[in-house]
Amino acid sequence: MTTELDGKRVVLTGGAGDIGRECARAFLEQGARLHLIDIRGDALDAAVQELNAGKNVTTFCSAIDTPAACAEALDAAGGPLYALVHLAGVFEPDDLKPEDRVVWDRAIAYNLTNAYDMTVAFIPRTGEHETCRLVFISSIAATQGSRFYPPYNAAKAGLIGLIRSLSMSLAPRILVNGLAPGLIDTRMPADLMAKHGEEIMRNVPLGRMGHPREVASVILFLCTSASSYITGQTIQVDGGILRR
Repeated sequence: MTTELDGKRVVLTGGAGDIGRECARAFLEQGARLHLIDIRGDALDAAVQELNAGKNVTTFCSAIDTPAACAEALDAAGGPLYALVHLAGVFEPDDLKPEDRVVWDRAIAYNLTNAYDMTVAFIPRTGEHETCRLVFISSIAATQGSRFYPPYNAAKAGLIGLIRSLSMSLAPRILVNGLAPGLIDTRMPADLMAKHGEEIMRNVPLGRMGHPREVASVILFLCTSASSYITGQTIQVDGGILRR
């Protein structure tokens, strides 16, 4: 059966991660051609083997930490791009030591600056005759805050501002939206949950962590015609933690 995403090139940064692989499955089911970018080459190889999608998946190993690296990573997709889903990022606690701001620098570089650089590289590499998509992953931490992760929170809040601004700058040819996940059952929050899980879960009305596929389904929605009148939005996928 033909679908609207048949043959369209979709780029997933952080494509070898837990949410990235679920996104890959969802897009492959809709006939998309995927280009997975990740800093971990071995994880990319494992993802490709797990997806078993043959020529419909290409990969590129990169830290996407400079404008040139972002351009190179997108060129490796091999043709005009329809969507960029930017999942790549880092999540580190910060001790707020005055002599060392390395956690801050990494949080801004790998959660926010690379989103801007990927966008600038994406724009000239899109197809000319269709409305394309940019989807970014923020976090409920952007508005809720967290006492352990100030740099991460600041970067994710910056992403929401970037989404709003780009939605105006790139309209009407590129729709720009984001997600603000809550507690998703991936490797990223494992240490946090091990230390503070019981306290955190008391604030989740649905009483459980989300599954990566529950994030992937919203990302897929934002990349189809079902979302054709939505831009500049950050959708909360958080089990009801933030009710606004």
